[in-house]
Amino acid sequence: MRLLHTSDWHLGRSFHRESLLGAQRAFLDHLVETVRTERVDAVLVAGDVYDRALPSLDAVALFDDVLHRLADLAVPAVFISGNHDSARRLGVAAGLIGRAGIHLRTDPAGCATPVLLADEHGPVALYGLPYLEPALVRADLGLDRGGHAAVLGAAMERVRADLADRPAGTRSVVLAHAFVTGGQPCDSERDITVGGVASVPASVFDGVDYTALGHLHGCQTLTPRLRYSGSPLAYSFSEARQRKTMWLVDLGADGSVAAERVDCPVPRPLYCLRGRLADLLADPDLDAHKDSWIQVTLTDPGRPADPMERLRRRFPHTLQLLFDPDERPEDGLPSYGARVRGRADLEVAEGFVQHVRPGTELHPAESRWLREAFEAVREDAR
Repeated sequence: MRLLHTSDWHLGRSFHRESLLGAQRAFLDHLVETVRTERVDAVLVAGDVYDRALPSLDAVALFDDVLHRLADLAVPAVFISGNHDSARRLGVAAGLIGRAGIHLRTDPAGCATPVLLADEHGPVALYGLPYLEPALVRADLGLDRGGHAAVLGAAMERVRADLADRPAGTRSVVLAHAFVTGGQPCDSERDITVGGVASVPASVFDGVDYTALGHLHGCQTLTPRLRYSGSPLAYSFSEARQRKTMWLVDLGADGSVAAERVDCPVPRPLYCLRGRLADLLADPDLDAHKDSWIQVTLTDPGRPADPMERLRRRFPHTLQLLFDPDERPEDGLPSYGARVRGRADLEVAEGFVQHVRPGTELHPAESRWLREAFEAVREDAR
């Protein structure tokens, strides 16, 4: 059985205020053409279909169009909700849409109810595990406490129990949206640490033939049976060196896995420049990047006059301007942005409290209140 694994479409997202709707439309055209030319048997979309819980009408129209086109090809598709999606909104009319072969898996209570397909070698069970926010799904999964590892572990126990009751030789595929230990994150993924430790061990997914992961935006192979497809487009300059692809997965009669990458269209290359303004404006070797989306980090000791305007005269698509002087003041302290880069939301908030209240340790109750506040905001957003 041939599967096409993709994720993290983030329909409706912009790139530093540049609309990506045209690029997202081109990707979906490419996906449908790949399904047709590569004789794909099923499409797996591992979460973050939309970029926001309340997507724009243009984003919804793109999604609606690709659903119709996949249904016209009579190719089943399985979608799960990610941490950017509103599970309830994405799952509206799931039962009716399922009759057209488009299966929306957004309810944690249904994680052990697979989409059943078959080929000449027998049945294949596809289990969709939507993004599991611990505070919201513990009760559904019969847990009193626990973070991401606990809720995913409980969901996978149900999957394995269902699989054990199926005919011998049934092959299995799981779709999940999570941060698995060993994966490499980048700047454009929303933090999922609130509610517990973000990462979960790869062993959580033991016992299935293939796990199609979403959430991390770089294409990655954690094991031959456990892969991230990554996002089809770059959504931050931290992804400038990533090759954007989908996985074309062949599931053998014995459950063996063979996978190859299918490149996605590149709307405009990304490039990061670093140096002093005068050098960047004069370097002839940089002419090759005039048509790229550009991030510039200026290292001038003092801020030059009108740097963005001057840069855009040479590089019209300069989108982001950063400053990192190579000659720092005597205190040598990095910027606030540099100090908090890569830290989780809760960690930043705790650090702020300690900064404005020096000499006083954060009380465990205060940490709990901050964590509960973040969880409440995320619950309201969904």
